[in-house]
Amino acid sequence: MRRLQVTELTPLVFIVVLIPSVILHEVAHGWIAEKLGDPTAREAGRITLNPLPHIDLWGTIIIPAVLAFTGAPVLGWAKPVPVRADRLRDPVKGMALVGLAGPAVNLALAFVAGRIILPQFDGATATAAVVWAVTAVWALGIVNVVLAVFNLLPIPPLDGSRVIGPFVGAAGRRVLARVEPYGMLAVFALILVPGLSVVFRTPMDWLRGVVGL
Repeated sequence: MRRLQVTELTPLVFIVVLIPSVILHEVAHGWIAEKLGDPTAREAGRITLNPLPHIDLWGTIIIPAVLAFTGAPVLGWAKPVPVRADRLRDPVKGMALVGLAGPAVNLALAFVAGRIILPQFDGATATAAVVWAVTAVWALGIVNVVLAVFNLLPIPPLDGSRVIGPFVGAAGRRVLARVEPYGMLAVFALILVPGLSVVFRTPMDWLRGVVGL
């Protein structure tokens, strides 16, 4: 049997690092919500690193696998943690901070991977273990860059639509709420349609440079 090369197994590595990345993203939402007055995520048992309560079959496994093996940016999500704006001390600003928490964790993970861990391998002998480690850390960084940019798009139901809430006024928030059922169609068009994908790829490429990937 032919031995698979690391480059051929990279899609699997992407999926493996995606799962903890999306879980930490959701835990951050719930943790910040609790700090701002809403314990709903805690009550639902979602502020936990146990992957089982967070895994969404399609968003955490199937869609990321399809994207990884077709060479598209690896995107995915865990089950959204429940957050009730009416239980937050300041619903509008609180939802913005809750929305920002997930991408902030992804940015931190990407920075640690690119600027702190990868430089430690400079000059290391390229043994099989080192190659695997570098591949995994690089994939962790790339996945979290993609997650950060993806989730900060100001399109509902993505986190970016919550982050801009305080800046668009009550009328703007009503518009965002009305278009939310159709938002994911726009998101996947931006990512997958040639020409439109520059809206997604341009900030992703810039952020890769910032975090050293």
